Amino acid sequence: MNSTTAAPRFSVLDRSRTRAGRPQAEALQETVRFAREAERLGYHRFWVSEHHSVPGVAGSAPTVLAAAVAAATDRIRVGTGGVMLPNHRPLVVAEQFGVLASLFPGRIDMGLGRSVGFTDGIRRALGTEKDATEDFGAQLAELTGYFTGTQTAHPQVHARPAEGLTVPAFVLATGAGADIAAEAGLALVIGDVRGRDALLRAIGRYRSGFRPSGLWDRPYVVVSATVAVAATTEEARRLLLPEAWAMAYSRTRGVFPPLEPAEAVLAREAAMTPKEREFYEAALRGQIHGTEAEVRAALADLFATTGADELLVTTSTYDRAAQLDSYRRLAGLAGL
Repeated sequence: MNSTTAAPRFSVLDRSRTRAGRPQAEALQETVRFAREAERLGYHRFWVSEHHSVPGVAGSAPTVLAAAVAAATDRIRVGTGGVMLPNHRPLVVAEQFGVLASLFPGRIDMGLGRSVGFTDGIRRALGTEKDATEDFGAQLAELTGYFTGTQTAHPQVHARPAEGLTVPAFVLATGAGADIAAEAGLALVIGDVRGRDALLRAIGRYRSGFRPSGLWDRPYVVVSATVAVAATTEEARRLLLPEAWAMAYSRTRGVFPPLEPAEAVLAREAAMTPKEREFYEAALRGQIHGTEAEVRAALADLFATTGADELLVTTSTYDRAAQLDSYRRLAGLAGL
């Protein structure tokens, strides 16, 4: 597998998915335990996410959770995938990452996104609106300026203890976000959600428009993907079913639910409405799954076509043991 670096890195994004019938606190505790295992297996980074008022996701405060993960591990890089900048003041975000980087020097990543709340009610509670994403570029400039001491939005304001620290920054992007990352001179994290052609076009625009910055002197591309590895192709596909049904449920009901067992999802397939079936099947398309040999071939193609520097694996499923086994198998075939 080739990329723009000698050997592509493999990392983990865990969203602290809740399971049906289980307490939310368990999902956060499992995230910390999972991070220890990811470190033992040789993954490069372990990131956590930000979601608000979502029954299926316990991870609502990524910098707090990142602190717990970093404290429980020794070597793996820890970060956010990501902090949604429209929901926060850049000064506060800089201060939070400054504290993290001071407590865990050389291990903290700052992954930043531009999503806003899922519903009007959540957005109002966060004090933001749909159009808040339009200010993302300016927010990025202000945030990174707090680390370099060059921000001009608020003269004489300094982020302590962030100023003078170097924390790698990444932009989680779809579409226009790739252009923003290029202009800001930051690393790009992008998924295959709109199809491989759209992914390649966005990466191409990012590379061609990249302007070196104090954080990154060259383009750096992280492709995020769901990857499920098991003893058989069918077993690997079963790992994808709980998340696919949760996605279909959210798209038809407006609520992203806790994960259900694969058996429960299979039992409801025949009764799905046409709209549910459409979203369910769409959620299963484009995912990388199969045996070690099948996944190795799929990843070789992904790296060859994208030239990615890194793969960020985002796999969630109801069966925690099967999920961990998938990550162990992936680490083995990647030679971590």
